[in-house]
Amino acid sequence: MKTVAIIDYGMGNLHSVSKAVEHVAPDARVLVTDNADLIRSADRVIFPGVGAIRDCMAEIRRLGVDELVKEVSRDRPLLGVCVGMQALMSHSEENGGVDCIDVFPAHVRFFGHKLTENGERLGEPGSKRLKVPHMGWNQVQQVQDHPMWHKIADDERFYFVHSYYTEAEGNADIAGRTRYGVDLAAAVAKGNIFAVQFHPEKSADAGLQLLKNFVNWAGN
Repeated sequence: MKTVAIIDYGMGNLHSVSKAVEHVAPDARVLVTDNADLIRSADRVIFPGVGAIRDCMAEIRRLGVDELVKEVSRDRPLLGVCVGMQALMSHSEENGGVDCIDVFPAHVRFFGHKLTENGERLGEPGSKRLKVPHMGWNQVQQVQDHPMWHKIADDERFYFVHSYYTEAEGNADIAGRTRYGVDLAAAVAKGNIFAVQFHPEKSADAGLQLLKNFVNWAGN
């Protein structure tokens, strides 16, 4: 029986993630835990996150989750979700600037208060202000041919809720991209880590398929 550990550091939408994993992998043992030994013994690890990155990183560092994430991802698959993905980056602009775990060298940027659909200045003919936070369904273009995209169509729609985004330009680890006023990384991948900005547990059939793929993925 495979064991899937969902890291509980007090800053994640853990119930809905665990229920979604249980749905796609009824034979798996799904644990929501902050116990480092249980996380180390799991076959798959999910690293979720919601809320302000400053608060997330404070708890991550206080509990040693930053080093634990690096440790367990060396030899088994790890899935980062939403702020869990952002925490894996090098640095975030949120809260005046916060250093993150630095598994990926990319930076996390603020959408801004004057975000428009195609980068026009507000007030120009045809300009349309986009709401921040970004909340809704966006198509994701698959950039890498990755096992996590198995049975998921290119340009499939996933559900996003965020005010900050991981930059797409110059991002060598990007696995999926989308656009909301700017091009952004919807997914990144490196080694045994796959991380997504969207919420798979809220993304209907495509999100459930991605979680099923994660349970079945042996990693790299």
